[in-house]
Amino acid sequence: MARYTQLTEGERNQIYVLRKHGYTLKSIARAIGRSAGTVSRELRRNEGERGYRPAQAQRMARERRRRACSHPKMTPEVVSYVEERLRQEWSPEQISGRMKMETGARVSHERIYQHVRADRKAGGSLHLHLRHGQRRRKRRCHPNPNGGGRGQIRNRRDISERPASVRFRTEIGHWEIDTIIGKGHRGAAVTIVDRASRYTLVRSVKRRTADEVTWATISLLTPFALSVRSITADNGKEFAWHELIAGLLEADFYFATPYRSWERGCPCHR
Repeated sequence: MARYTQLTEGERNQIYVLRKHGYTLKSIARAIGRSAGTVSRELRRNEGERGYRPAQAQRMARERRRRACSHPKMTPEVVSYVEERLRQEWSPEQISGRMKMETGARVSHERIYQHVRADRKAGGSLHLHLRHGQRRRKRRCHPNPNGGGRGQIRNRRDISERPASVRFRTEIGHWEIDTIIGKGHRGAAVTIVDRASRYTLVRSVKRRTADEVTWATISLLTPFALSVRSITADNGKEFAWHELIAGLLEADFYFATPYRSWERGCPCHR
């Protein structure tokens, strides 16, 4: 069974956009890869007086997590258990897992590290028993709704994975997508071209953001859904919701190699 993870801010944005345009709970759940119950619970718990808004939903969820973590867990018994095993050179991860098995107490390894830091500030020596002195612990980052890492698009499929036959333009249904910025950076347009027929679709958007570009793309291609086999884009962040587009259109979505947009090959997008 897959482990449940909290909804990200990006997923909440997607729920908002799809719900705004009349998609059912089941359709939304399928598009973001979640269960319909998860989407229903999200709307029920995080809807405000003005309806469901993603920024507000993210704040409400964050506040609930903060309240849930604010209850004191480091009781004298837990502290004794933790410190005894730290001095035996156990890692905080091992202690957290073993404590849950032996006592049922749930204290995360992060909370144990916090306890060690507090002990060090107070002049204690628990930090000397950590295997790496905390030097190798990586900085934790919040998920980026526009991609997996800084400057990257999450779960992108490289153009090298695209079938070689697409390059020869013998099949209708392989599309290339791009965006055009308006004069003075006011507004933008989404352009989608079929590689074989050169049939072109264009839709203006107010802003070149992931949500607006995604909805414009879905609106443009839905009438041709039966003949959408693949979509290829450059690495612009406006295509960060490529998984949503691919899921709703049941098509493959590929990205050109960074800084090599010419790999897409269509003269219309050079």
